[in-house]
Amino acid sequence: MSELPNPLPRPPEELGRLEHAWAFPRGISVITEINNNLIGPLFLSTALMFLFFAGLLGVLIRLQLAVPGLNILSADTYNQVFTTHGVAMMFLFAVPVVEAVGITLLPAMLGAREMPTPRLGAYAYWIYLIGGTAFFASLFVGAAPDGGWFMYPPLTGKAASPGVNTDMYLLGIGFIEISAIAGAIELMTGILRCRAPGMTLGRMPIFAWAMLVFAGMVIFAFPAVIIASTLLELERAFDWPFFIPERGGDPLLWQHLFWFFGHPEVYIIFLPAAGMVSMIVPAMAHARLIGHSLVVLALVGTAFLSFGLWVHHMYTTGIPGLSLAFFASAGFAVSVPSGIQVFAWIATFASGKKVRIATPTLFVLGFLFIFSLGGLTGVMVSVTPFDWQAHDTYFVVAHLHYVLIGGMVFPVLAGLYYWAPAIGTPLSERLGKWVFWLLFLGVNLTFFPMHISGFLGMPRRIYTYPAGYGLEIWNALSTIGALIALVGGVLLFIDIVRNFRPRQGGGNRWDAGTLEWLPNQNYGPRSLPAVDSRYPLWRKPGLAAEVEAGGHYLPFTITGRREGLVVSPAEGIPQYVAVLPGPGWAHIIAAIGTAGFFLVLTVELLVPAAAFAVLALSAFLYWLWTGTDLGPIGEGRGDIGGGIVLPTYVTGPASTSWWVMVGLMLVMGSCYACLIGSYLFLWLVNGDGMWPPAGMDVPLPERGGFALLLYALAAGTMLLASRALRRGDALPAWAMPLALLLLLAGYGTDLSALLGSGQKPGQHSHAAISYTLLAWQGVIVGVAVIMALYTQARSWAGMIDGTRRLTFDNTMLFWLYVVGQGAVGIVLLHGFPRLL
Repeated sequence: MSELPNPLPRPPEELGRLEHAWAFPRGISVITEINNNLIGPLFLSTALMFLFFAGLLGVLIRLQLAVPGLNILSADTYNQVFTTHGVAMMFLFAVPVVEAVGITLLPAMLGAREMPTPRLGAYAYWIYLIGGTAFFASLFVGAAPDGGWFMYPPLTGKAASPGVNTDMYLLGIGFIEISAIAGAIELMTGILRCRAPGMTLGRMPIFAWAMLVFAGMVIFAFPAVIIASTLLELERAFDWPFFIPERGGDPLLWQHLFWFFGHPEVYIIFLPAAGMVSMIVPAMAHARLIGHSLVVLALVGTAFLSFGLWVHHMYTTGIPGLSLAFFASAGFAVSVPSGIQVFAWIATFASGKKVRIATPTLFVLGFLFIFSLGGLTGVMVSVTPFDWQAHDTYFVVAHLHYVLIGGMVFPVLAGLYYWAPAIGTPLSERLGKWVFWLLFLGVNLTFFPMHISGFLGMPRRIYTYPAGYGLEIWNALSTIGALIALVGGVLLFIDIVRNFRPRQGGGNRWDAGTLEWLPNQNYGPRSLPAVDSRYPLWRKPGLAAEVEAGGHYLPFTITGRREGLVVSPAEGIPQYVAVLPGPGWAHIIAAIGTAGFFLVLTVELLVPAAAFAVLALSAFLYWLWTGTDLGPIGEGRGDIGGGIVLPTYVTGPASTSWWVMVGLMLVMGSCYACLIGSYLFLWLVNGDGMWPPAGMDVPLPERGGFALLLYALAAGTMLLASRALRRGDALPAWAMPLALLLLLAGYGTDLSALLGSGQKPGQHSHAAISYTLLAWQGVIVGVAVIMALYTQARSWAGMIDGTRRLTFDNTMLFWLYVVGQGAVGIVLLHGFPRLL
């Protein structure tokens, strides 16, 4: 595909139709735009705004601790301030900012027009903006969370925290995880399916690899904190005893679930930042990245090992010695792939003839210094005896901030100065250097003394401390450092406001070799380039001119609408032209409904919460109904250039929507796996061999068997309907009603078996987790029912047949998942207790 398919300049009327299809709305309606060129910068600016606000809270913390005995903040206010600081940094900045960079840069970097599900990305942004703003606002009314960003029970149980502060975390901030998951699914699908022709996985930029690994980690890690939040909210709202030892619960269940998310979270935000560094270093050294394939393997290896590190935070909880040895070994092992990346960057710098010392380079060098120190202290706290001494002291605070600020904030700022010319006007080099040195000095002066105060025994999460223990000088230095860093942050804000203006086609300022430096407009590049190397702009210096002349693929619109080219996941071979949606209000209304539901539920206003839920559901259904599953448009096929004729409509695994559905099922499956893990953990901690405990009956096995049969018949009905569609027939009128009846009957039979056993969820953790498993199954059964009714409505409207079957195929795919999950639940609840 390195041959030019259309070597001659394209007719001007083609460009006019392309510009018309991708034109932004005017006036206030511009907020309905879903194009990544708008949503990405909005996402990025909002994340930086939340970073600034959270940084101000950090400075307030340091002012309170500047000298012993200060009372700038009361104990209760201090708890809310440091909790809001931590939660905002982790949930409102760290993950969203890397998703924002991905949404902004990846389409251009991959040589694509757009992400495959732009409405999903826009929905993720609006729910993030609304939820984050409401979360910060809670601080001003005394309703912010106050249990630390980790929210350990029993301190966050109803007895110790009766107010709404904990609920604001569990419901008010928890739903922002929906934004992260939606963004991850979009990024995963886009990276695998929306790339330039010829861009194989081996030619894909490192940042794209990093974001692909990031998306997978979000999909598998975030469900753990969703389930943890759900269990704690159920305990607080309905007295279901998951974490109450007197009734079979255990507070350590929260820690296992939370840190299964929390430790991979560190690498979730580090790996995309490392991917940015792997793009910046070759450009600044003007040399290819040394060890490209090894760096990719290091990204994957780090992600894999990170899921074996969560017990690092639990060394002092009585974990058996053999387990401690395993997790300590994993802590040492994860330093190997991180070291591979560091040495690859150093080698790349060394291989360049002359390294350009610009602001991005300074931030990269600062990252290497600070992150390396954080990595060294990370290895130290991996050693169990040392961790027993340093646990919950300011040494851990220092380590955490060295890793997060060095490993994530500095690379993001390097990327901001590096890619600003690609998406707008360049930032000031002079101000940028001031920003770097102030932040570098401020960060080190703030957090390095904390190692020493931690050695001296200063505990975390205290709002004041007594004099005479040698802590005064170290806390004073940390406060001075925080003020210096604040000045750097203010200068960064001034630099952005004064100098940055969004625009397309800013020029290749750094003479980089990757595709994001091609001239870009609302529709991305003028034509989608053929790729035959990892650095196409270096391999073919005239590529930009060829692309601008329309000399590559899809330099026009086949259908008159927005379109994107979809390629095979591994080889980058063009497969079809996807019709993409345009601006609309549905995703904004859906975001308002989702955010309103969770926020109103926080203060237990059930009727308004139900109204918001109906609003969100209605918007989602309208969003889908007016989407792009319209069947063949025109001839249903088009020439994208070079005589390559592709369809404009596909279904099944070839469709990007199928991949989105698979991503959703992976999230749901991860959630259910966490619930199963919780069930087994509670069985282990009860430890008397009785599960359920004496006096509680197990559901009757014959009911479970009958429920399995009904589930199987529901799946079989959908498969028969699919077979009829493959023959070219219409969707059978009996199919969806019968499948619905069988699915609901199967779930009802399973639920009645548990209800008939006489178990009450407030009695014991066994009953509580059993009812929770069935309730979770009920939620996804409800989703399947809505999907089935929607599919039936489209069938009645004549929008489903043997060709136009995308809606049905996705419904069937989710249907089979629901049946499979129900079968696993029946075996667990009916069979497992009988094996004991």
